[in-house]
Amino acid sequence: MRISQQFCDAQQWASTHFGTVQLGDVRRQRRVCTLVAGWARQPGASIPQLGAGSAYASKAAYQLLGGAAVTPDILQEPHRQLVQQQLQQAGTYLLVEDTTQLRWAPPRPAGRAWDQWGGGQRGAGRTAALVGGRQLASQRPTGGAVRPPLPLLGLLDQQFYVRQARPAAEKAHPHGGSRPRQGRVRESALWARSLRAVGSPPAAGRWVVVADRGADIYEHLRQCRQQGLGFVVRAAQDRGLVAPSEAPPPTLFAVARAQPSAGQLELALRARPGQAARQVRLQVSYSAVLALRAPQRPGASTGKGEPVAASVVRVWEPGGKLEWLLLCDDVISSFPQAQERARQYASRWLIEDFHKALKTGLGAERLQLHTAPRLFAAVALLSVVALALVDLREHSRQQPDAPAESSGLSASYLRVLRSQRTRPIRTVREVFYALAGLGGHLGRTGDGPPGWQTLWLGLVSLRYLAEGVRLAALLPPEEH
Repeated sequence: MRISQQFCDAQQWASTHFGTVQLGDVRRQRRVCTLVAGWARQPGASIPQLGAGSAYASKAAYQLLGGAAVTPDILQEPHRQLVQQQLQQAGTYLLVEDTTQLRWAPPRPAGRAWDQWGGGQRGAGRTAALVGGRQLASQRPTGGAVRPPLPLLGLLDQQFYVRQARPAAEKAHPHGGSRPRQGRVRESALWARSLRAVGSPPAAGRWVVVADRGADIYEHLRQCRQQGLGFVVRAAQDRGLVAPSEAPPPTLFAVARAQPSAGQLELALRARPGQAARQVRLQVSYSAVLALRAPQRPGASTGKGEPVAASVVRVWEPGGKLEWLLLCDDVISSFPQAQERARQYASRWLIEDFHKALKTGLGAERLQLHTAPRLFAAVALLSVVALALVDLREHSRQQPDAPAESSGLSASYLRVLRSQRTRPIRTVREVFYALAGLGGHLGRTGDGPPGWQTLWLGLVSLRYLAEGVRLAALLPPEEH
């Protein structure tokens, strides 16, 4: 079951993903579902807006989020169990992992509530998310895309962290703080902690961790190996290689860049600030399995730890700045295999869209809750809604020629959508283009397919239309 299934019925969707949350009181369960359903109906709304101006409803929401037992892990537990159940089925699943920083402005005048951040940066927190999606081997990219659509299953884990200031004792240590640093929790430990929470795949399944350069951490790669997880991680460190017969030992980047091109890959680059979207043709090469040397760690010199075996796929633009050096867990022996790893890595863009939906679409950084526990509890709920918004786009591109009834909209929503369109709506593609039209998509020849922001704006408009039709049917006839 993909995460956006039943999303048009916000209350039913919220009950599916949060209805069995264990908070010691059924009223708290109902309050959680009410909050989540409200954010699904009105992305970006404040808590008072969700309560329709009711002081009681807003106060109840604030009290719920401030409860000592209301932690992100407890709130997301029913949703994570649904995702884990689906991951037990045979197949290949991509576990897309990344971190993002959230910032909130302190209240004026600054209140004592901010002291609950525990001595870290005021109003700054970091979250590490692990998103699960099922790779469909029967599909291939279309329209210049580097990857096929990925049905998103949901969040497998989400870690929250408040960055702490460097202790004074560590700064004053004569050897750069190595000894005091051994007892301090590293921020990089978030990556391996998420993997331990996820566990290992079943015998008939393959789970591939996909991450950017921030995950090129020795402990993270070793944790993948220990749990039987595949990985496609973009290299950030020019690591030394274990090669006792050579002196000096080779380095990762030198070996990867020495391999000849095995083929070409077309990639549609997204628009970025100061750079328009463009289509590029990239070269792809691959190397044999290498043994990455363990780095120096407090209390252990370089090479003392167990090496990590990995193949390397290089994707680059001749004469350009784009270059990916991808560390892969398995043996790469052909160009199609290397091309597939590049496509898997391109799925990492989904988690960037997820973070954008969380912070921009749903306004996670506009929350005015003032304490870390309340903010993180609210972000845990908003995160599941944000991922469902992104999955709307993935669903619209997965089976575009399927009947309209398989689009995920209810029969009543489809009737309303068809009634306000002059053209027939017979396929999934036509359903989502009609939704995008409500969200402002013009559908011109040069326009690309609608994105998640346009689709959720259209869905909000469709909800208003459907609610208006429902209320109109309940009104008594006018007397003349």
